[in-house]
Amino acid sequence: MTTGLSLPFELPSSGALDGALDQLTGGQTQATLVILAGLVALLVVGVHGTWRLARNVVTIAHEGGHALVAICSGRTLTRILLHSDTSGVTVSKGRRDGPGMVATAAAGYATPPVLGVGAAALVAADAISAMLVIAVVLLLATLILIRNAYGVLSVALTGAIFVVVAAYGSANVQYGFACFVTWFLILGGLRTVLEVQRKRTRRRAPDSDADQLERLTGVPGGIWVALFALVGIFALIGAGRLLVVWPPV
Repeated sequence: MTTGLSLPFELPSSGALDGALDQLTGGQTQATLVILAGLVALLVVGVHGTWRLARNVVTIAHEGGHALVAICSGRTLTRILLHSDTSGVTVSKGRRDGPGMVATAAAGYATPPVLGVGAAALVAADAISAMLVIAVVLLLATLILIRNAYGVLSVALTGAIFVVVAAYGSANVQYGFACFVTWFLILGGLRTVLEVQRKRTRRRAPDSDADQLERLTGVPGGIWVALFALVGIFALIGAGRLLVVWPPV
């Protein structure tokens, strides 16, 4: 049966990708794939060149979190902007203080690791197809709210990767990709927290989420940064408990 989808380039066959995975994992079980995906995610997040590009995905999740909580708290969402320096802005209308504004401001840094744990739960439940579909739906919802060309390109390319994996990836490829996404969202989210704190100590981020929350609540921005970091750490532990089986069997 044909899908009617054609691409302007030839994709490696699922069999070829499975063979490459078998060579990398020594034919071991899914537990080895989980660990391999985590190492790849750590490399992507830790190396400046790859992180500079991949950080856009974390920014999409970050701004999407602001947007979702703004809508759920009764605020009127105006637009999302994603910039080529990997920063982003989510603009909403409503009260300038109160629980809704606090929740909206706090959601950004919490969202990537929370999404990572959600992905891990779906992988552990053998619902990888559902995880890929949910990711595409969330990206499409975000795309509707984007109001600049770079943002549209970033979200569209990210969504295209998920669509290609869902449409053409074998079970092993989809499993490895889903595990990579899990680790990447959590590790990438943690790195952005470290980055914002570094900028805060150099007084280069006066309008960071943490500083906005300090003005809204009176709680020091450093405490908010610590809370964001704790969310990431607990997400990492939670994902590990869901996914990692050691020794591999």
